[in-house]
Amino acid sequence: MTVNHAPIPEPKRRGRPKADPATSDTRARLLRTGMIHLTERGYAATGVDEILANAGVPKGSFYHHFGSKSAFGAALIDAYHLYFVARLTRALDDIGLSPLDRLRRFTKDAEAGMARHGFTRGCLIGNLGQEMGALPEEFRARLIEVLADWQARTAACLRAAQDAGALKPGLNPDALAALFWTGWEGAVLRAKLERRPDPLHHFADTFFDLIATERPSCSTPS
Repeated sequence: MTVNHAPIPEPKRRGRPKADPATSDTRARLLRTGMIHLTERGYAATGVDEILANAGVPKGSFYHHFGSKSAFGAALIDAYHLYFVARLTRALDDIGLSPLDRLRRFTKDAEAGMARHGFTRGCLIGNLGQEMGALPEEFRARLIEVLADWQARTAACLRAAQDAGALKPGLNPDALAALFWTGWEGAVLRAKLERRPDPLHHFADTFFDLIATERPSCSTPS
């Protein structure tokens, strides 16, 4: 009588597990390098070879992780959005400050970030929006989604200010949030152009003077 045995599975090979391409150090290094170049120079003016040389990554690795420059750009948009939402959340969710002082804190933090790099780097989302005519068309919807998300978070903060009686009567928080991001992105662009913080100060001071019934508290970061 013949006994049929199920095949014995081969023992698992020991060794280093394969790195997940989505979380690898190489991918992160490419994204960091791309972020620097695109916030300074823009998408069209930055070539893949330039990014590879500065990141110290071979071309094969780039195409393993991203497949194309447009896929790389899309990944940069997502990575920048995550980074920026963390900054917004840190400022706008600070219950130790009044709602308007939270938004003031964001503007101060953003200015400090630009100052650390001599005002040579702008906002990736704003930069890409400026050169949309030279970008893959699929970027358009994603850029709009990102700005809408930032705007919604800002509107929630402004509604809290309204509930606290800190907004002048008759103002619409959603419309104010749209105005803030339209003006703030323009101020960032001009601060980068002029290499100085004055456009940021001018916009922020004017915006808060127009909407606020309160003065900034002494605890607001300067």
